[in-house]
Amino acid sequence: MAAQERFFPHTQDQLKSLAQDILLHAKELGASDAATEIAEGDGLSVSVRHGKVDTIEHNRDKTVGVTVFIGTKRGNASTSDFSPQALRDTVAAAYNIARFTAEDDCAGLAESDLLETNPPQLDLYHPWDVNADQAVELARRAEQAAFDTDPNIRNSEGASVSAQHSQFVLATSRGFLAGYPYSRHYVACSPIAGSGRSMQRDDWYSSQRRMDDLAPPEAIGRYAAQRALARVGARSLDTRKCPVLFEAPLAAGLLGAFVQATSGGALYRKTSFLVDSLGKQVFAPHIEIVEDPHVLRAVGSAPFDEEGVRTRQRSVVSGGVVQGYFLSTYSARKLGMKTTGNAGGSHNLALRSTKTERDDDFRAMLKKLGTGLLLTELMGQGVNYVTGDYSRGAAGFWVENGEIQYPVEGITIAGRMQDMFQQVVAVGADTLIRGTKETGSVLIERMTIAGQ
Repeated sequence: MAAQERFFPHTQDQLKSLAQDILLHAKELGASDAATEIAEGDGLSVSVRHGKVDTIEHNRDKTVGVTVFIGTKRGNASTSDFSPQALRDTVAAAYNIARFTAEDDCAGLAESDLLETNPPQLDLYHPWDVNADQAVELARRAEQAAFDTDPNIRNSEGASVSAQHSQFVLATSRGFLAGYPYSRHYVACSPIAGSGRSMQRDDWYSSQRRMDDLAPPEAIGRYAAQRALARVGARSLDTRKCPVLFEAPLAAGLLGAFVQATSGGALYRKTSFLVDSLGKQVFAPHIEIVEDPHVLRAVGSAPFDEEGVRTRQRSVVSGGVVQGYFLSTYSARKLGMKTTGNAGGSHNLALRSTKTERDDDFRAMLKKLGTGLLLTELMGQGVNYVTGDYSRGAAGFWVENGEIQYPVEGITIAGRMQDMFQQVVAVGADTLIRGTKETGSVLIERMTIAGQ
């Protein structure tokens, strides 16, 4: 049995045939335009705790989404039933919703000349035919490696393994018809160090399209344990202002905040602190942000966006100046601009600095920090995207003369995103990919630490 047949009930050609039937029925009802996305997936997730099976989940799901336009009126409906009658009923439901919605001059499909007619192959599908017993064994290996790291690892929130396979087809009445299968697998571990009031937890994971690219479960368990052990004996700090080094996983969150603040919905609603920032200096002059949707096997890769618009490599920030936003067709029209191929989000964003040297590893970044806070955990959602105010619970390590002195917890870091972006002193060469974001650790010149 072929891998695609093993995980999916339908072939790509069968999904395309269903999509064409949906568009034809929408036209028969009187729709001026229509679009549909048909998707199905198969996944296995297991978790263990103290070596015993905690959960085993097998998911198999499918969905059809239909959008119908009557002029500039739009209706949406969905179903998980692929039978001909259910699909016809779903189209009718979307059509009837469109009949009674208000006119919206910005509604409508993407222009035909923007559609990707020849999608590049990006090597996004690598099936992992792992069964529950094998997945449980991998999770046990990760957790056991954490316990074996040090006697002070006495407890665990568990380890987990997941293998997920999905495919979809997107079709529009403007002539777009394409889709592809894709996969995403991960191994994670979350040990607890110490005991009583001095207990500390941390975690680590590896996520890839291809199973062979995952870090070994033992390496994940050991590193997660080392992180938890390093946090034992944490104390608070007095309130102060100092430099802050965002560890790479947290720096990816800063990049995510920038994406949200420059996304079309926030911009046309004017609910972003970066409204009208195109062509303006937002970051320090040495900062570059590049988007490359066509990296082979990358989690953030896509040949086209959720509207069928072709994706392309581009500079989003150059010399600290914003070169582009993240727009869908609708949000672009609201702003009087053109879509950037980002319906559904960003694709493989990389944050870089023209000042970064090859040997600017994590230890070198600690030296650049000098005396200040190394940030390894953030809590809460304390970002006000309207004003740019930033305030979050935090934990990490106090650093003096480039050397870690002791772990820190029970503090809050605060600043304004506008100032934080401008005050990026350095970006490390210790690059890490988290989802669709790639960055090294990020050093910010000055933030407020609220402690005792």
